Amino acid sequence: MNRLFTVVNVLGKMTLVFGLTMFIPLGVALWGDDGAQSVFEESIVITFGSGLAMWLATRRYHRELQIKDGFLLVVLVWSVLPAFAMLPLLFYLPELNLSMAYFEAISGLTATGGTVLSGLDKLPPSINIWRGEIVWLGGMGLIVLAVAILPLLGVGGRQLLNAEIPGPMKENKLTPRIAETAKGLWSIYASLTLICAVTYRWAGMDWFDAVMHAFTTLGLGGFSSHDASYGYWDSPLIESVAIIFMLIAGINFATHFLAWRGKNLIPYRYDFEVGWCVVIILFSCLGLAFYLWFNNVYTEPLIALRYATFNIVSVATTTGYSNTDYSLWPMFAPLWMLFLSAFCSSSGSTGGGMKMIRVRILYQQVYREIITIMHPNAVIPAKVGRSVLANRVIFSVLVFLFVYSASILLMTLALTLSGLDVVTSFSAAVACINNLGPGLGGIGPATTYALLTDLQIWICSFAMLLGRLEFFTVLAIFVPAFWRK
Repeated sequence: MNRLFTVVNVLGKMTLVFGLTMFIPLGVALWGDDGAQSVFEESIVITFGSGLAMWLATRRYHRELQIKDGFLLVVLVWSVLPAFAMLPLLFYLPELNLSMAYFEAISGLTATGGTVLSGLDKLPPSINIWRGEIVWLGGMGLIVLAVAILPLLGVGGRQLLNAEIPGPMKENKLTPRIAETAKGLWSIYASLTLICAVTYRWAGMDWFDAVMHAFTTLGLGGFSSHDASYGYWDSPLIESVAIIFMLIAGINFATHFLAWRGKNLIPYRYDFEVGWCVVIILFSCLGLAFYLWFNNVYTEPLIALRYATFNIVSVATTTGYSNTDYSLWPMFAPLWMLFLSAFCSSSGSTGGGMKMIRVRILYQQVYREIITIMHPNAVIPAKVGRSVLANRVIFSVLVFLFVYSASILLMTLALTLSGLDVVTSFSAAVACINNLGPGLGGIGPATTYALLTDLQIWICSFAMLLGRLEFFTVLAIFVPAFWRK
């Protein structure tokens, strides 16, 4: 019980910090007098009051966080903070029920980008900037932010990051001090966001849209302030800026960190995930552009290349923007894009899915098995770059693949059983677990998740949480051994 109180104590302090982030949209509401001032004031009071209550009620139980504490805290953070993030939406939009508001909030914080809202162009700027901000906060990770700014997490910071950060090789350290690493990652993240916003403004967006979409581009969340997403501008220049920064955000931020610290581009050369992702995306863009032109979807090859490139990069990096309704393309095209969303982001990036590093490890393991069949006495090490992988890492990747595939299957079956058609059910399962956002069928890029029932909404919300925390962190708390001393 004392362990639970310790976790609640830290959760309370994180809730207080999260409440501070609401002052940004409050400032926007006051500046523009957009009518949403009161909803943010009420949300701040409730968030601060709840955080203060949790902290004061458990202030006697502060102690060092252990591994189990880290798992529990991470799950609680990603489950509880969306309940506070949804408050401005719930207060301002009376048509939203609790299920829909929570879905919108957890979709933002997990950088999924699926939405239940329509009429985005008519929403107050402060509401839209809040939607963009929660994507940005969740993109790099709430725990990474906490480790960077809360000294009380210094001792248990490694346990917390291991429970949250994506990828199978969590033990890699960028600096000796974990708080220093977290601050470095957030500094790079914030700097890239600023550069992205300025570039969007130069390309033709107004300052509000530039900032809002810089938040969601670097967070790879896909929320937009327009129902038509990037089709609103119909600008190849703006789309090109988005493509560049989506690709940057899809690269491991540890690689960005090393390049920044060393003041050279050598780390990108030695990051195999960068090369593999770029090559796969490049050939997919060219191939899909030819496919769309050949099937007379677009009569001009360059137009086909424009739409293929933007939407493939958006889906492959699990951002979720669109500049056209690609669900109307021949079925092979959106299915291939959905497939790319599973692995075209790097570990340590803000993207979702399995991550390219796991695909590389699986490929090497298949190769080893084939060679071993032909040469039983052969010893073939599995490597990532110059590092030889331990069997434990390979085994963990194989287990991850099983859990990932089983989760998609079970979520598809659950959604189908609840009344959704198979195409919508499968694409929703893949889109939510990969933290992509839009899917196919009834939840394509031109529609929203609003057609889903409350039960289906909660299934998708849970799928987003599973995908963002890569399954095991969430599943661990359901194992009885987790709760034993």
